[in-house]
Amino acid sequence: MINPEIGPGEFYPVVGVGPHPLPWPTGDQYDPELLEKGDRRNVVDKFRYWKVDNIVAELDKTRAPLQIAIENWQHDLNIGSVVRTANAFNLSMVHIVGKRDWNRRGAMVTDKYLHVMHHPNNEEFAIWAKENQIPIIGIDNMPGSKPIETEILPKKCILYFGQEGAGLSKQAIEIIPKLLEITQSGSTRSMNASAAAAIAIYHWKLHHLE
Repeated sequence: MINPEIGPGEFYPVVGVGPHPLPWPTGDQYDPELLEKGDRRNVVDKFRYWKVDNIVAELDKTRAPLQIAIENWQHDLNIGSVVRTANAFNLSMVHIVGKRDWNRRGAMVTDKYLHVMHHPNNEEFAIWAKENQIPIIGIDNMPGSKPIETEILPKKCILYFGQEGAGLSKQAIEIIPKLLEITQSGSTRSMNASAAAAIAIYHWKLHHLE
């Protein structure tokens, strides 16, 4: 769909759809305001004009048992992108460890469709994981890490990612029984945190989802 308000040579795609033609579809999942004014959200066609709560309820039916956790001490810009990746794979939970406020810009509102839990520190996060019997697996390229491609990840687990540049903190490493890394062959020491999350999640998916 091309925005007609932009001049020649300046066309760009418009996200979403406009007002729904009459008669409107019926059902409690539909938002009357979106039907009237249009739905410009970045959602798949199945969820066009749906209320957020109904989208979440529908996603809950098929969520992957995999969860991810992200350290948040420096308001890392990449956290939002990692959250968006979690939404793309419909993960069951996202854990934010550290500061409660995190940079949501990269998430592009996808956190509304996820279950996000905050833990003020690594100790409380470790207690929660132990009480719920979910193993934590760290993803970082550091001494002692094993190549992720040689591992079959548990079906139910939490993949833990550190901040961009700094990686997992010393406090995080102390609560993690297993560390895995993504094998690299270039000159850079590490890759973008959101890229690493996508690779690790997809590696899990290859073993556990059709």
